[in-house]
Amino acid sequence: MGTQAVTVSDGRTLTLAEWGDPTGFPVFSLHGTPGSRFFRHYDESAYVEAGARVVTYDRPGYGGSDRHPGRHVVDCVEDVAGIADRLGIGSFAVIGISGGGPHALAVAARLPQRVSRATCAVGIVPYDTPDFDWFEGMDPLNVKEFSWVLQGEEVLVPELEREAAETIERVADDPAKVMGDDWNLPEADRAELARTERHEVIRQSVAEAFRSGVWGWVDDDLCFAQPWGFDIAEIRVPTRVIYGSSDVLVPRTHGEWLARNVPGAEVVVEEEHGHVPDPDLVAERYGWLVRPA
Repeated sequence: MGTQAVTVSDGRTLTLAEWGDPTGFPVFSLHGTPGSRFFRHYDESAYVEAGARVVTYDRPGYGGSDRHPGRHVVDCVEDVAGIADRLGIGSFAVIGISGGGPHALAVAARLPQRVSRATCAVGIVPYDTPDFDWFEGMDPLNVKEFSWVLQGEEVLVPELEREAAETIERVADDPAKVMGDDWNLPEADRAELARTERHEVIRQSVAEAFRSGVWGWVDDDLCFAQPWGFDIAEIRVPTRVIYGSSDVLVPRTHGEWLARNVPGAEVVVEEEHGHVPDPDLVAERYGWLVRPA
C-alpha cells in the first residue's frame, strides 16, 4: 500500500508504510529495537485474512524519520496520534514487539478514547521498577549493551555503530545470522530466523533501520533506561501481554511482571518460543486486535 512521509506537530518528519487490507480496521504495529517500518509479516495476506489495515512507521532516528533527541517512551503517543490524524484514522488498535512493546503500552495508556485494543509482545519492564531484577535470565550480550546505555551517549554511540556495521555485513551474507552466533538464543529462535521466507524482510528492515545512522537505536536504548513518562496502571483498554518462556533477550520474568501489572491483561505464554514471533500466529494476533472491544 506504499510508503509516505508526514509532518507532525513539532515539524519533524515521520516515514510510514501501510500493509494488508486498505479497507480493514487500522492497527499500528510498532517495530522492535533496532528496526524500521519494513518490519512486518512477509505475507500480507495474513493481515488481509485478519481484516487489518496495518500501519508501520520508523520511530524517530530510524530510516526516513527525523531524530527526536532526548525522547521518552511516552513521546511516541503524539507521533502515533499525528500519523493517525494525517491518515484520517479515528479509532485503531496497537501492537508493539520487543522494543515496540513499551511504546504500544504508552499509546494504550494515553489514548484510551482512540485505542480499541493493545498488545505488548516480548516487551520489557520499566528499568526503574522497584524490587525487580531487570537482568535476571538475560543474555550477557544484552546486559553488555545496557551497560553502555548506563554510561551515556558518548560510550553508547560508537559501540552501536560497530554493532550496526557488523549486523549489516552479516545480513548481507546470511539474514539468518542477523543476531550473530555469540548470542545464547534458544533453538526456537534460531529455527525462526532460519526460515527463508523471512529473509527479504530482514534485509529490508535492517538496511532501512540504519540508513541514517544508529540514532534511532541510541535514542530507544536511552529512553528505556529513563522514566517512561506514563504509568502502566493507567491502561484501561483491553490489552494482551505475550511472552516466550525461553526468551533470553527479554526474559520471561519481564512478561510475568507485565502480566501482573497491566490492568486486566489477557496473558499469552508461548511455551515453545523465545523472542522471535511465530509468523503462523500473525493472523490470530491481528484478528484479536481488530475485534470490537
